[in-house]
Amino acid sequence: MTDAIRGFWVATPTPLSADGSVDHVRLARHVFQLFAKKVDGVVLFGTTGEGTSFSAAERLATVEALLKAGIPASRMGLGGGFPALTDSVALTRSALSLGLRHILLLPPYFYRDASAEGIENAFAAILDDVADDRLRATLYHIPQTSGVGVPASVAASLRAHYGEIVAGLKDSSADFTQFQAFRAAAPDLAITVGNEVDIARAVAQGGAGTICGLGNIVPHLVRAMLDGGDAEPQMRAVLSVIGDLPFTPALKAILAAQTGDAGWLRVRAPLRAVSDGAALTAKLDSLSRAVAA
Repeated sequence: MTDAIRGFWVATPTPLSADGSVDHVRLARHVFQLFAKKVDGVVLFGTTGEGTSFSAAERLATVEALLKAGIPASRMGLGGGFPALTDSVALTRSALSLGLRHILLLPPYFYRDASAEGIENAFAAILDDVADDRLRATLYHIPQTSGVGVPASVAASLRAHYGEIVAGLKDSSADFTQFQAFRAAAPDLAITVGNEVDIARAVAQGGAGTICGLGNIVPHLVRAMLDGGDAEPQMRAVLSVIGDLPFTPALKAILAAQTGDAGWLRVRAPLRAVSDGAALTAKLDSLSRAVAA
C-alpha cells in the first residue's frame, strides 16, 4: 500500500485532551479499532481532523506517537496543506524522514483568485523543493471549504511531469461530474472520493476508493459500498441525521456517544462542540433497526 492511497481509508477526527493538546493515546486506540473493522489506512489532520487548526510540529508529534504505538507508516497519510509553501515543504520532508510517504496537499488557500497556472506553480514548487522520490503526494480538492480547487488540467500536468510522486487525488467536492473530469484528464492518478454517497459509482468508474469521515462511525456501510453493495440509501440517511450541523463537531459527538468517551466532544476554535451526540446516535440506531427489519 505504498504506491498510492487505495481502498478504504478513514479521515480521522483529532481527539483533544482537557488542555487542548492532541490526545495521542485516544487517537491510537481509535485507529486500531478502525483497523479491526477492515479499514486499510487513516489520514490524519485532514478536514475532518481539523488539520488547519494544528501546527506542523503538532502534526509531526502525533505521527511520531502513533508510530511508537505500533501503527505502520504505510497505513498513515498526513494533511500537509498550508498557505505558505515553505511550511508544506518542511512538513513533507519531516514526515518522509519518519517513514511516511502519503502526504495530502491542498493548493495554497486564501488567494481565491489564483489562476490554474499559479496553482500548478505552487504545487511544483513544493515538489521541487522536497525533491524526494519516496513521496507519494495526493492532491486534495475540496473547494467548498478551502476556497481554492485543483483544476483537472493541473492534476494531469503534474502527474505527467512528476510521475508516481503525484500518486493520487482526493475529490471531496461532492460533485460527481468533477470526479469524472479528473478521471478523464488524469486516468493514471489514484482518485479517491470523500463524498460517501459517491463511493460505489466512483469505484465502478475506475476510482481508487475513499478517504472519508463517516468511516469513523459507520465503517460497515463504507465497506459495503466499496464491495459493490447497494448501501447508498443508508448512507444518505446517515448524512441526513447530521443534517446542517457542522460535520466534525457532530461526528465527534457521535463518537463520544458510541464509545461512552466524552473526551471526543472537544474541538478547537473556531469550531464549537455539539452536545446532542446521544440523540444523533439514537437516530442512527433507529435507522439501522429499520434497515434490518
